[in-house]
Amino acid sequence: LLSLGFEPEDKVLIMGDNAPQWYYAELAAQANHGASVGLYSELSPAEIKYIAQNGEARFAVVEDQEQVDKFLQVKEDLPLLKKVIYWSYKGLAHYDDPILMGYGQVLQLGKEYEEEHPGRFEQNVENGKAEDICAIVYTSGTTGAAPKGAVHTYRTMRAGAEYHLRLDPWHRNDNVVPYLPPAWMTEQWFGIGCHLLSASTLNFAEAPETQQRDMRETEPSIVFYGARVWESQAAMVQARVLGADAIKRFAFRLLMPVGYKMADLKYRKQKPSLFLKILYPLADIALFRPIRKSLGLSNARIAYTTESMLSPDAFRFYHALNLPLKSLYGTTEGGALTGAKSDDIQLDTVGPAHPGTEVKITDAGEIVYRQPGVFVGYYKEPETTAQVLKDGWFYSGDSGFVREDGHIVFLDRLEDFVELASGDELAPQFIESRLKSSPYIKDAWVLAGAEGAFASAIIVIDYDNVSRWAGQRRVPYTTFTDLSQKPEVYGLVEMDIDRINRDLSPNARVKKYVNLHKEFDPDEGELTRTRKLRKRFLEDRYSELIHAIYHGKTELSLGDRVSRGDERTGTMETTINIKSVEGAD
Repeated sequence: LLSLGFEPEDKVLIMGDNAPQWYYAELAAQANHGASVGLYSELSPAEIKYIAQNGEARFAVVEDQEQVDKFLQVKEDLPLLKKVIYWSYKGLAHYDDPILMGYGQVLQLGKEYEEEHPGRFEQNVENGKAEDICAIVYTSGTTGAAPKGAVHTYRTMRAGAEYHLRLDPWHRNDNVVPYLPPAWMTEQWFGIGCHLLSASTLNFAEAPETQQRDMRETEPSIVFYGARVWESQAAMVQARVLGADAIKRFAFRLLMPVGYKMADLKYRKQKPSLFLKILYPLADIALFRPIRKSLGLSNARIAYTTESMLSPDAFRFYHALNLPLKSLYGTTEGGALTGAKSDDIQLDTVGPAHPGTEVKITDAGEIVYRQPGVFVGYYKEPETTAQVLKDGWFYSGDSGFVREDGHIVFLDRLEDFVELASGDELAPQFIESRLKSSPYIKDAWVLAGAEGAFASAIIVIDYDNVSRWAGQRRVPYTTFTDLSQKPEVYGLVEMDIDRINRDLSPNARVKKYVNLHKEFDPDEGELTRTRKLRKRFLEDRYSELIHAIYHGKTELSLGDRVSRGDERTGTMETTINIKSVEGAD
């Protein structure tokens, strides 16, 4: 990079799946007193252009032809961009744009530069300062607003990593298989920070689609996923059991209660009976260990769920399998806030605040905290920074409370809280996370309508599991849309809603629901790149459906734009059923 004219404070965009080259590029930028700017590999050319312009990027390091093509589409709008460096050469042999350069060519330039300037790397590293900017991490933009670049220095980034290392020390012989994209703040703490500070080993999957297989082969000792991944894996296990032979189903029904009993005792900090002490290891050998092995979790001594709240059902499921899973809470801007010790894990909390962190709850119920890992501010947005950073206190926008034992309970985003017409408060994410613990529900969006009349749910079925269920019961279908609208599938989903409703106050129960005819799609703006619901966007896009739910309709015909493959688009009409939940009133 130095040989190409890289200067201090320059920014390097990095885009691609998890690979060594991603991390090399970040460390190279930082060794030159510059900063990395991570991009999700699914970003569109327009999204790339916005972040490149906002972040004033001068270099880009990308994975393959797909990413190169995106940059070439917008390069004329990026006059600051000097070079786009790619590390996968497939399909690029005949590209001759002068802005492009292969990874091997750049390495050769580096070798020549090192020969002419011996010791420059070591000198640069030695001259680095804790207050230098090391990374700009862009927020996911759940509100529908443009993403903002959270500026982090070495001091703030290292603070987040060190909090986790004090909570659960990493060692040189630990193995990690990164799953979260490095553009995500959590991967910056773990895959960069904790990894370097502990000298542990990173192992990379051959490709995203081989991640699960590679996990089984590598058997990492440290595992960290977003809640969505943990939930989908739990759903996958339960779906496999439902499709297994009678003996395996019997073993699952017989032994899982043993695991749940042990997990519940740990939450209550009670000792198991002698009978349970004898029975649990047998259940572990017969059932729990094989399940952990199938998920690549055989050697996992540290396991975290991050970014959003994991449903209690899924959390309890993993603890029943003897996996020491913990919920962490932190934000891109505010840094790492919580983490429980292994003997103090609670089902419905994200753990206590890390030592050295100050926490307070405002009158509105907002979580506010101050600690060394809080970001410097949003890049080139001082007014927006001033709204969330006041006297060193970061205003998270999240609702929660601190229990007497110091554990923090996260409820929902403040902006998503709804006061129902009955006067009850509705926390949609609380219900959504529980619905997604079902093997048959991939996504759930809970809302209350413009008048806050009652809670309803828009459901996205898990196509793989529901189609398997339908096949076993000889329910005919042709497409995702057709399957989602089958009466049998509505009945299947309603059973899960009934299960959740039993734990809710009568006024907060889900009264109506819809099986959406399609999956939520980040490319259509319905999800962020970290797969969180963009609820403001969804409310606008599905306003007609929401109106139908709250005005007594039992079905609605929706028109979806579809591509015909020749650059023309058409409209396909789909009838969606709107169902009431029996006994919810």
